[in-house]
Amino acid sequence: MLISANLAVCGSCLRERAEDALPIAMRVHAEKRSYFGLPPFPPRGRSGATCRLCVNECVIPEGGRGYCGLVENRGGRLVRLRGTPSEGLLEWYYDPLPTNCVAAWVCPGCTGAGFPRYSYRPNAEYGYFNLAVFYAACSYDCLFCQNWTFREHARSLKPSVSAWELAGKCNEKVSCICYFGGDPAVQMPHSIKTSELAIRRADEWKRIVRVCWETNGTMSWPLLKKAALLAYETGGCIKFDLKAWSEPLNVALCGATNKRTLDNFSRLKIFMRKAPEPPFLVASTLLVPGYIDVEEVRCIAGFIADVDPEIPYSLLAFHPHYVMDDLPTTSRRLALECAAAAKEEGLVNVNIGNVHLLADY
Repeated sequence: MLISANLAVCGSCLRERAEDALPIAMRVHAEKRSYFGLPPFPPRGRSGATCRLCVNECVIPEGGRGYCGLVENRGGRLVRLRGTPSEGLLEWYYDPLPTNCVAAWVCPGCTGAGFPRYSYRPNAEYGYFNLAVFYAACSYDCLFCQNWTFREHARSLKPSVSAWELAGKCNEKVSCICYFGGDPAVQMPHSIKTSELAIRRADEWKRIVRVCWETNGTMSWPLLKKAALLAYETGGCIKFDLKAWSEPLNVALCGATNKRTLDNFSRLKIFMRKAPEPPFLVASTLLVPGYIDVEEVRCIAGFIADVDPEIPYSLLAFHPHYVMDDLPTTSRRLALECAAAAKEEGLVNVNIGNVHLLADY
């Protein structure tokens, strides 16, 4: 059995003895978040203003900030410090296609799926770029986060980029935009406005620009639905990172419930019949040794198959990062067993990602 000494509790205890194990994990979250000046838990005061942007639905007291660090209560009114159309807390860069994103094995930019309507080429779009947008805030607090340094932006709230400025980066060689992070869930108004502006410009110039979100899926349904429509209309996709099936395990590893994520994923089924190619909805799970095992993946895969068995599902090899940097990389055996379990549950498009990280033990 593998246990992260930094977390100090095993996966089995989190699933089977949550009432005893969860408090241990939550102390780790609180300690790490305090270092970055972030609230240890989503505020739940008896009085305060409620933010409904994401699953945390923080009740923020006067002068306090929400879990993401981007929302503040000033005089009983919520002020969004970043994540509005005028100010997004983010970094961006041009990523040459084909890229290594979660959906690379099925997306138009890397495979030509949906050509010629959604892709410039019948295969990989060599010579074109993805506008990669890294949002520096999150609704989760994953203890294995590979991009954990985004938390350092919580104090400075910099760099700040407007939706208009960001959309202007979509030149004639940009064929897709991907929002990731951190997570776009807590800055959805900014990403939606950016997308609308970029799509309008692409339509005027008769160019392709696909819009994609890579997310933990915790945003409010109205915002997700707007994003889904933009992704669907442009040949882009919504990439859900399904961290865990067990709610206590998800809370322990990520600091929040996965109920909103699973509900949002299911609700996106309304788009599945309309766009078989390119895939509209893609799922992934990081195989964290000792915590995300075959049975966990089996449950996730069965859930995905109930939505649509053709949804692409990628099982990602783990690399030690942040708090859980004392674990090994994912074993080849575990990855293969998880892939087999996912197929047994009815999924027809299963992939193993980050194969270069797989270890033999």
